[in-house]
Amino acid sequence: MRSRGTLAILAGTMMFSTWLVAGAAPASAAGPCGSGYNLIDSYAIPASGARTGTIEVYYSSGSGKNCAIAEGYGSNYGTKNYKVVGISVSGAGSWTGYDSGLFSYYAGPVYVSAPGKCIDLLGGVGSPSRTVRKVHCG
Repeated sequence: MRSRGTLAILAGTMMFSTWLVAGAAPASAAGPCGSGYNLIDSYAIPASGARTGTIEVYYSSGSGKNCAIAEGYGSNYGTKNYKVVGISVSGAGSWTGYDSGLFSYYAGPVYVSAPGKCIDLLGGVGSPSRTVRKVHCG
């Protein structure tokens, strides 16, 4: 009888331990740009007034690339509406990475490699948009 009780306790402990491990979040969960990218900055859309979204900028030291998304804010997060994001080396004249359309959460990700240079960003959620120039130089 005693061994059945011990087995039941061991089985219960093993099931609980398995649940704890299976329910844990991964140590390095990938963000919207993929694994290895870290958030380095964010900019409100528009620059002033009622905020509709955020431009988020990420960087990966492994790839040497910058990444951007334009994410909805408040009632615009999870609501399918027009979102746009662009990224380029400053002064390039056109967006190296560009994404637009009807999205629920965010436009992008878009990428650019800009070693030793500054980047330009574009983000829009709904009709307001924002352009940020000559940032994250290096």
